[in-house]
Amino acid sequence: MTAQAPDRERVVAGRAALELRGCEVRFGDRVALHRVDVAVHAGELLAVLGANGSGKSTLLRAAAGLVPVSGGSVTVAGGRSERADVAMVFQHVHLVGRRSVLDNVCSGGLGRLPLRASLVPALFPRELREEAMACLDRVGLADRAHDRAGRLSGGQQQRVAVARALCQRARVVLADEPVSALDPVAAEQVLALLSELAHAEGLAVLAVLHQPQLARRHADRVVGLRDGRVVLDGDPAGLGEAVDALYAAEVPA
Repeated sequence: MTAQAPDRERVVAGRAALELRGCEVRFGDRVALHRVDVAVHAGELLAVLGANGSGKSTLLRAAAGLVPVSGGSVTVAGGRSERADVAMVFQHVHLVGRRSVLDNVCSGGLGRLPLRASLVPALFPRELREEAMACLDRVGLADRAHDRAGRLSGGQQQRVAVARALCQRARVVLADEPVSALDPVAAEQVLALLSELAHAEGLAVLAVLHQPQLARRHADRVVGLRDGRVVLDGDPAGLGEAVDALYAAEVPA
């Protein structure tokens, strides 16, 4: 059963699970992000759209702490930020293909294990395996738990990556163009899954996308970037031509 979207007034009134305030990112003399303000709340799927070079991936990497901010701040969960609070789902899925699907999902919980146990899958405790199996069931892949991860389709591998994020017990999920390499059916399934998990599990999901139509169907809110600046922020149903204008620069004059 698909969960209902969260009440927008309740979500916005609550404390942001992830907040970027006045964030500036520089690469040498080039300013990639210009004092960007973006907040993502628990129970919300926020889609970030924009043309190539607009700053989408830089924003996501700043949120993840993968690139330093030269100004402003990044706050996770109201100020208490730990590595386990944020999980990444990448465009190119980083699974160990020769390992089982279950072992790959268990890797999301390695930060909670002693070093020795985290290095050898055979030493993963029963409790972690049970939790990983529950996460796989949550994304509809419990029946593939003992298959090699490399044998799954692209869409299935992305769902395994989402299950791994759940096993990490992350409160914020950052997805960097998670469906760009997938066929249209698989792309719909992955975005619908991220949306449903945000609503049902209270996750804050920030997804960088290149497909406005998917954002309109699955996102609770859309942020649009142009030249490293936020130029729109709102309900995707009411943005209309403003979303299409984000990509006007990609069309030759």
